[in-house]
Amino acid sequence: MSPTEAGIIGFVVLVILMFLKMPVGFVMALVGFCGFGMLVSWDASLNLSARDLFSVFSSYNLTVIPLFVFMGQCAFHSGISTRLFNAAHKFIGHLPGGLAMATVGACAAFAAICGSTSATAATMASVTLPEMKKFNYDPSLATGVVAAGGSLGILIPPSTIFIVYSIMTEQSIGKLFMAGVLPGILLSLLFILTILTWTLIKPEVGPRGPKSTMKEKIASLSGLIETLILFVLVMGGLFVGLFTPTEAAGIGALGTLIIAVVGRNLSWKGFLKTIDDTVRITCMIMVIVAGATIFGHFLAVTRIPTDIGAWVGGLPLPSIVIMAMIIIVYIFLGCLMDSLAMVMLTIPVFFPVVTTLGYDPIWFGVIIVLVAEIGVITPPIGINVYVVAGVARDVPLHVIFKGTVWMMMALFATVALIMFFPQIALFLPGLMN
Repeated sequence: MSPTEAGIIGFVVLVILMFLKMPVGFVMALVGFCGFGMLVSWDASLNLSARDLFSVFSSYNLTVIPLFVFMGQCAFHSGISTRLFNAAHKFIGHLPGGLAMATVGACAAFAAICGSTSATAATMASVTLPEMKKFNYDPSLATGVVAAGGSLGILIPPSTIFIVYSIMTEQSIGKLFMAGVLPGILLSLLFILTILTWTLIKPEVGPRGPKSTMKEKIASLSGLIETLILFVLVMGGLFVGLFTPTEAAGIGALGTLIIAVVGRNLSWKGFLKTIDDTVRITCMIMVIVAGATIFGHFLAVTRIPTDIGAWVGGLPLPSIVIMAMIIIVYIFLGCLMDSLAMVMLTIPVFFPVVTTLGYDPIWFGVIIVLVAEIGVITPPIGINVYVVAGVARDVPLHVIFKGTVWMMMALFATVALIMFFPQIALFLPGLMN
């Protein structure tokens, strides 16, 4: 059996086992271990797998993951999300579809301290859906906005997928974080524009809310101010080179905890739940990273990534067409598997292709995250839709998916804009040292 044939069989086995609901990290590790053992030697496979496991679990660079996860979980359990929505509600709730717009704004702000799409969706669903139901918002609009707005959690830094991507491709975490800021703002504005268009066409889907006084608006800013302080402290420190990514993560985690404790918004039970969720999520991510590392070494000896890169690079097609084909593949895969698993599985294959075509790796990281966002609201997997459905139990799944169709237009528009105007993503990283 040739290495290429072994690689193809390995991919097929991998996909089958994943569809059989085996944990993706263990599947990649198992297939990678067996494949490397058959192609090289079992002793070499044992030694390499042991080294990979040790290097991943002892990696200093990966310490940013539990720290940023803790930061997000602490914000979640301390009620920052509620205060963010209340602030947005007071300022724009009186506009057509104002509560839905406020939801997007709150999602964007919460994403700046969370880094998880499902956590953002779950948090905002519990906070915003009762309010929108109170004002007779169309269930499709209300749930669709929350599901799509939650996807901002993996674009606006800190983002778990950006961290994993940086480690796999040896790119700067700080530059990737900066690259996500302007696209995140752009996508948030396009979400709001989509809501405005929707409510102008059908005013009954998003009725106006009550207008707040200036005093009420000012009083509501507390949640926004603390989030802004955290974001500026963490991202600003990274931008000017004051902190390393790991130091920034530590400062962000400590800052979130201090804000929660000083404001008396985090109970002892909430703190224990924060620790528990942080450990569970971190372990899941670390196992996936370790499995992907082992699987990546198997792919390396099959030469499939190199061969695909050389083949694609020699195609008589414009690079933009090839890039569009890669994006279509990502959209398709995003419909079938978890976004993090998809990124871990495909990076070894597509990253050499992208670099061969001459595209910027930082820019490609942003594209990947945007396409992953499409996947989290697209059937049949659409993890954010199921998260929202778990909160809004009276709303059928097809109604939520119907609402996300409108929001997907904003996502596709953002992908197109970033593709044709890459400086949107590269401007801030270009200013860094």
